[in-house]
Amino acid sequence: MNVEFRNEPFTDFTLPANQEAMKAAISKVRGQLGKKYPLVINGEKIETMDLLVSTNPAKPQEIIGNFSKANTDLADQAMRSALAAFESWKRTCPKERARILFKAAAIMRRRKHELSAWMILEIGKSWAEADGDVAEAIDFCDFYAHEMLRLSGPQPLTANAGEENELYYIPLGVGLVIPPWNFPLAICVGMTSASIVAGNTVILKPSSETPAIAYQFVEVMEEAGLPKGVLNFLPGPGASVGDFLVTHPKTRYIAFTGSKEVGLRINELAAKPQAGQLWIKRVVAEMGGKDSIIVDADCDLDMAAEGIVAAAFGFQGQKCSACSRAIIDESVYDEVVAKVVERTRALKIGTPEERLNNYGPVSSKSAYESILEYIEIGKKEGKLECGGNKIDTKDGGFYIEPTVISAVAPAARISLEEIFGPVLAIIKAQDFDHALEVANNTEFGLTGALYSRNRSHLERARCEFHVGNLYLNRKCTGALVGVHPFGGFNMSGTDSKAGGRDYLLLFTQAKSVAEKF
Repeated sequence: MNVEFRNEPFTDFTLPANQEAMKAAISKVRGQLGKKYPLVINGEKIETMDLLVSTNPAKPQEIIGNFSKANTDLADQAMRSALAAFESWKRTCPKERARILFKAAAIMRRRKHELSAWMILEIGKSWAEADGDVAEAIDFCDFYAHEMLRLSGPQPLTANAGEENELYYIPLGVGLVIPPWNFPLAICVGMTSASIVAGNTVILKPSSETPAIAYQFVEVMEEAGLPKGVLNFLPGPGASVGDFLVTHPKTRYIAFTGSKEVGLRINELAAKPQAGQLWIKRVVAEMGGKDSIIVDADCDLDMAAEGIVAAAFGFQGQKCSACSRAIIDESVYDEVVAKVVERTRALKIGTPEERLNNYGPVSSKSAYESILEYIEIGKKEGKLECGGNKIDTKDGGFYIEPTVISAVAPAARISLEEIFGPVLAIIKAQDFDHALEVANNTEFGLTGALYSRNRSHLERARCEFHVGNLYLNRKCTGALVGVHPFGGFNMSGTDSKAGGRDYLLLFTQAKSVAEKF
C-alpha cells in the first residue's frame, strides 16, 4: 500500500504509446458489446427476463449491454444479503478493509484504458474526460483507504484522571448507493468505496444510463477480494425498486448523486420512519448546480475565456460543476464574449472514439430533447452568439452544437434553471457588487469561479460568493480528491465533501467509551 496519498496522474495522450493503448482498449471493449448481465446478490449472478438496455449515445442503435432488472422481491433479497454480510464485515479489521480498496485501486490502474473505453462508448466521454473519471475513481479508493487507517487509530481526547477514555468510529449498517450517469465510475466508486471501507454493506443501484461501467466496478471489487454480500448490484426502476429500498426499515442511509427533484424526493421519503425502523436515516446527497464564472474588470481575459469554455463545454456541459453562466464586467464584456465565442467555435465535435474530438454527444434522447427546448427558450431571452442547433449524423447520435447566448437577464430561465447541457448564458455586470449579487441569485450553491487581479475582490469572493467550491483565477470544474473536497450549499445538496477528510464520518457513528479505575 502507498505510504501516503497521491493523486493518480492523467494520461498523456500526445504520446503514441498511450494513443495505441487506448485504441486497443476501445477495440477490446467493442468486442464485448451486446452481452447480457445479471444482478449480483450475495455473490450470486441472477438473471431476469425484464431487461434494461444500455446504448451508445453517439450511435443509439448500438447496444452496450442488456442488464437484468430487479423487482421489489429481489430488492428485499439483496437487503437480507447485505444485512447478513454486515454482521461479519463490521467486525473486519479496518486495515483489512483498507487493503481491499488499495487492491481495487491497483486493479483499476492496470485496467485504466479499458475502463475509459467503457465510458467513451456507453456515455460519450472524450478520451481525456474518461481518463480523468478513472483517475478520480482510483483516487477515491486510495484516499478513503488512507482515511480509514487514520480514523481507526487512537483519537485525541482530553485526559481525565482515574479514567481510560476512547472514541472510535463504527459503521452504520446497510446503505443504498445511487450514483449518476455523468461520472459513472468516479462517483459510483467514491460513494461505494467510502461506505465499504467504513464497514458498511451496500446495495448499489446504478444509473439506467450507465450500468455497464458500474458492473465493471463490481467485478473489480470481486477481484480485489471483497466478501460476498458486502456489495450487491441491483439495477432497477427508481419508482419501484428505488422507493422500496429508500423506505425499507433496514436501510440505514442513502448516498445519492443526481437531480434536485429526485434528491428532495429521497430526502422526504427517508425522513418518514417505517414500522420496525430503529434509526433516523441519513441522506448524503449531491443535487446539482447553476454555476457561475465572474470575469472582473482587471484580469487575464484570455485565461478567463479559456476557463469559461473548458468549464462550460467539457463533457458537453453535463457536469453539476459546469459553468452555465458567465458574469462579465461591462468594461470588458464585448471583448470577453468575442474570445469565448472564438474558442467555442474551435471545439472539435465528433465521435468520442477519436482522440482529437473533445466534444461529443449528450447522454440520451430525453436529455437531447430537453436541452434543445432550453435553447429555444434562450433564443428568446438573449442573443444567440453561436451554436443553437442539433447536429445530424449518419448514426443518429445525440449531438447538439455548443451554444453561447449573451445579453441574458439575471432572472431569465436559462440563467436560473439547471439545463445540464452545452448551453452557456452570458450576463453583463455593472460592477463587482452586481456580479456577486447575480452569482448568488440561484437556489444552488455548488461551484463558482472568479477571474481577477483585484486583491480586495478576491478576498470578498472568499467570504461572499456562496458556493461549496470556489475557484480563484481558474475554472470551476476539475476538483481533485484530497485537494478540493467537493460538495455544495443550498439545493446543491448536503455539503458532503467528497474526497475530503470528513467524508467518511458520514458513513460512521462515533462511540465514546469511558472506564473508571
